[in-house]
Amino acid sequence: MAQLVKKIKLQIPAGKATPAPPVGTVLGPAGINLQEFCTKYNDATKDKMGDILPVEISIMDDRSFTFVIKTPPTAFLIKKVGKIKKGSSKGKNEVVGTLTKAQVREIAEIKLPDLNCYTVEEAMKIVEGTARNMGVQVVE
Repeated sequence: MAQLVKKIKLQIPAGKATPAPPVGTVLGPAGINLQEFCTKYNDATKDKMGDILPVEISIMDDRSFTFVIKTPPTAFLIKKVGKIKKGSSKGKNEVVGTLTKAQVREIAEIKLPDLNCYTVEEAMKIVEGTARNMGVQVVE
């Protein structure tokens, strides 16, 4: 049985992993087959094209690897659903967009598997906090 040597976390656009930087520069020193990783990752994420997906790669001592794809970052989903170019540079003091409660619920349902909570309502509070810090107002 292979022993776990290293865990690496990356955020890569879905379906667009290449052996070039940043993937190559991070995974190259670990000694895994870059082309094999890129092919497996791209196949696993081709249905989510356009999203940025965090991936947690577990590297074993025999240079084999496994990876777990997480849900997109909350800030990315807020920008995508709210059609916002970027968050506020002044945080909650500058409003750059708005989200409805229904949109917040939609984001919370997507993020629920990766958040440290049990209900959609708790997840909505986490999403609302992130939105507030990005300068996005939540309206009824």
